[in-house]
This record gives sequence, structure tokens and C-alpha cells, in this order.
Amino acid sequence: MYLKEVLSQSEIDMLLNALTSGELTADEVRTQVAKPKVKVYDFRRPNKFSQDHLRTLSMIHENFGRLVSNFLSAYLRTSVQVKISSVDQLTYEDFVVSIPTPTMMTVFTMSPLPGRVVMESNAAFIFPLIDLLFGGTGEMPRRVRELTEIELNVLRNLNARLLENMTYIWSDIYQLKPKIEALETNPQLSQAIAPNETVAIITFATNIGKVQGLLNICLPYMTLEPLVSRLSTRQWLAMGESGVNENYHRRLHHLLGTAMVKFAVEVGETDLSVRDFLQLGVGDVITLDNVMGADMVMTIEDRPKFYVQPGMMGKKMAVQVTGLVERGNKE
Repeated sequence: MYLKEVLSQSEIDMLLNALTSGELTADEVRTQVAKPKVKVYDFRRPNKFSQDHLRTLSMIHENFGRLVSNFLSAYLRTSVQVKISSVDQLTYEDFVVSIPTPTMMTVFTMSPLPGRVVMESNAAFIFPLIDLLFGGTGEMPRRVRELTEIELNVLRNLNARLLENMTYIWSDIYQLKPKIEALETNPQLSQAIAPNETVAIITFATNIGKVQGLLNICLPYMTLEPLVSRLSTRQWLAMGESGVNENYHRRLHHLLGTAMVKFAVEVGETDLSVRDFLQLGVGDVITLDNVMGADMVMTIEDRPKFYVQPGMMGKKMAVQVTGLVERGNKE
């Protein structure tokens, strides 16, 4: 396919400089200007997603990475980072060839949209999750192995929780309901999508502790075809600015509510010499700087936050909040 294009100002300046310096002759300049520019296009693998579509998908799934990071960090009680890395389009066959074995492919539907979608998680993302879920520290095994049935069932439940976030990130465009159809560990045997189908690949870079992995979401054009007209950056931003997304705020409030925090109550303080400390025994009394009946200080993540009074609730020790340390008054 031949394209006749107008030279840009920078290209004209480069040709004039080359002609002035003697690097090119007048005949060579005419040849270069007249030479048609060829753009290669493969009709067997057409690009169905425009750059605007891919930018919109990137903006949508940035929220997915943020929600998944917050959920996994609270659920596993460790730092988990999931950030979008790239958004590309290719055929499903090319995508499958690039996936290592073994891996975990979660095949799911996004009702009421047609077709099936694939979320692929490589070993560097899956095995640290498994180690954390079973009480470990999130280490990567020395040798990558096949997943057991127990591990697959545990990961199926976890992935169902992760896919709930798809409902929230797409809520401004369409109401979707993800549902897992199958789990596969060998990409070469996967028949979830037709090999020649054009797909959008959203790639996330993951960090669990010191282990770096990848997470891919494969969206077929056939599935997104009913929504293609809505996948424009201008329209998506306009819908986002038209009002507050209540579902997103509700989800964020839920995630914050499940976050674990460490708190403690300081009864009082005192100074002891090392000699006196070593001579302490059972039944000894230590004099503190806090007087009886005075408020104690409750710390949240080692920061003073509340004034409290000690007491009992049933058979358990408890405290009652009487004021805020920052404001210094009783509320």
C-alpha cells in the first residue's frame, strides 16, 4: 500500500542542509522526495482497536490495579503492588505462544457481554501468593512445579474476589458480572478464544515482597465489540466527571474497613535503672507517672491517638474512648 505524504518542516530542513553541505546532489534529493513511502499492513491480522480505545482501556484498568493492590495488601497483610505496565493488541495465538508453562489461566465471562475473557498469572505472581495464603512469608520456590488441586481451589476463590473489581472499574461504562468458567495451567491446550481473534492485552507488573511477576488480562474484540463506541477517552472522562461513582466509594470504604491496624494502651511510664530492672520479681510494684483515675493514651500504629479509661466488658478487659489526643479536648 503506497502513501503519498507531505514532507514535514524538519524533513525539508534536513534535505536542504544535506544539499548545501554537499552530502546529497540535486538528483539524489529529487529521488528521495519522489520515492513512495510504504507502510506494511497485514490483512490477516487487522488492528481492530484504535489507539484511543487502548488508552481508554489503560485508564480503566489503572483502577483495577489500584483496587487489587489494596485488597491483596489487606487480605494477605503484606505489601502487594499491582501496576499497569502496557496495553497492546495482537492475536490470541501470539499471546498464547508468549506465555510460559506452567502458568494459571483463569477463564471467565463478563455477562451480559458475549465470549470469554482470560486472566493469566505467571509463576512469579502465583507462588508467592500461595506461600502467603498457607502461612509462609511470600517466597518463590527454587523450582517451578505444577499446582496441586488444593492450591487451584484456593486460587479459584481468591481470583473470584479479584474479579469482583472488574464490576467496579467498568461500572461507568457498562454493568458487568464476572463469573469464572475454568482454570487452566497449560496455555497450549487453551481453547477459550479463537486463535485468530484480535485481543487487547493489559499487562500488570506485580511486586510481592521482593518477587516481581506479571499479570495479564486478555480481552477479545468480540467481547468488547458492543462497547467499542463507548471506549473513547473523551466520553469516558466525561462520564467519570458527571457524578461521583458511588460503587467505587463503597468498594474503597469496604477495603479500608478490612485493613488491619495495630493499637495499644499506655498505662504509664517510669524510669528504672538496669540494676533495679534485673532485680524485679513476681509481686513487685512499679510506680508509674500516671495517677489513678487519669486518662490513658491509646496509640494507633505507634502514634498517640485517643484518651481512654480502663474497664471491663463482660469478662474481657476493655477501654472507653474519652477524647482525641490531637485536639486535646473531650468529645
